[in-house]
Amino acid sequence: MIQYYLTATPVASFIFALTIGLSIYVFSKPELYGKWMLHPYTVYRDKSRWYLMLTSGLIHKDWMHLIFNMITFYYFGFGLEQIFVEISGSMGHLLFALLYIVSLILSDIPTVIQQKNNYHYHSLGASGAISAVLFSYILFNPKMMLGIFMIIPMPAYIFAFVYLAYCIWASKNSNDGINHDAHLFGALTGLVFTIIAYPWVIKHFIGQF
Repeated sequence: MIQYYLTATPVASFIFALTIGLSIYVFSKPELYGKWMLHPYTVYRDKSRWYLMLTSGLIHKDWMHLIFNMITFYYFGFGLEQIFVEISGSMGHLLFALLYIVSLILSDIPTVIQQKNNYHYHSLGASGAISAVLFSYILFNPKMMLGIFMIIPMPAYIFAFVYLAYCIWASKNSNDGINHDAHLFGALTGLVFTIIAYPWVIKHFIGQF
């Protein structure tokens, strides 16, 4: 199975390995958090530090944060790259890479704008890009079963609406230290990117009902 993923989904395999490797590396060198985490105050004032929107998506706060994100990526990232390749051939690998990189950046831009004057605000984790991967996957498989907190099962299209509604509510009301805006705009980026790449996916999505 591992060998198959490495050969059939090289981009997802690379992202998976790089994210796990860098996250574990930073666990043992916490001084790197300050260099690689997203710091909107700095990015807004020094555009040359835009790369923090990428590096912050490759590291995680702790093991639980890393494991949860990588489980989600494992179940949907590899499958999505395969879907892209089945549709577009070798170009599918590039499209998957672009989806992930673009969503890492775009999911953080609203946070940079909103927190540009908050010197103490930092953010990290791959959740924005992983939300993009998940929502792109849902466009192709809207009736697959997903679970809220991996417990409550529901069709993916219902899960998507619940997820978006919760992200909107939580971004305004929650004080749990989670960057819900990144989740929200990552999910929206995944939808828009996929529709631009494959406009017919809208008809496909509707046709599943």
